[in-house]
Amino acid sequence: MNGKFNHWNYFIALEQDLEKLARYIEFSEANFATFSIELAHLLLATSSEIDVVMKALCNLKQPQQKHANINDYKKTMAYFFPDFNEQECYMHRYNLKFQPWLSWKDGTTPSWWRSYNNVKHQRDTYFQEANLKNTLNSIAALRMLLLYYYREVLSQDHIHGFNDVTRKLMPKSSLIETTNSYDYESVFVG
Repeated sequence: MNGKFNHWNYFIALEQDLEKLARYIEFSEANFATFSIELAHLLLATSSEIDVVMKALCNLKQPQQKHANINDYKKTMAYFFPDFNEQECYMHRYNLKFQPWLSWKDGTTPSWWRSYNNVKHQRDTYFQEANLKNTLNSIAALRMLLLYYYREVLSQDHIHGFNDVTRKLMPKSSLIETTNSYDYESVFVG
């Protein structure tokens, strides 16, 4: 696999780290406030990758535009992908559903993104925000973002549908899924 899929490979590594963590913290709403060094590590790494991929996607769509922060990204994403903020991700194994970008619909920054910045810049004050809820939302946000990013990147290879994109993304995500209309295997397995 060439460098085109570096972002996907990084996501898979983050997802595998998250799966290992599930041996120590039960992924349930009852534990959403649980915070730890490992959750801080995953929140920071995942959200940083979101920043990189979001900037790349926005620059693909509007190369002449300045994309310096989440507010710039939000404008470009809303224009080119108006349904993006409503998309859902699932962790069926734990019966959890996420809409990590939904707050963009109301014009606000996602709370997990604000927590990422709090933990990044003032960890001594906001360390408790490196919690399970924010980390799971961050990784779900990255999963959804990567589908949109790779749909744009792979369109140069005449691949335009989400099902075709997920067919190209290997290895498969083992923890976080998107809707059946996005995931190739879900369309055929149901």
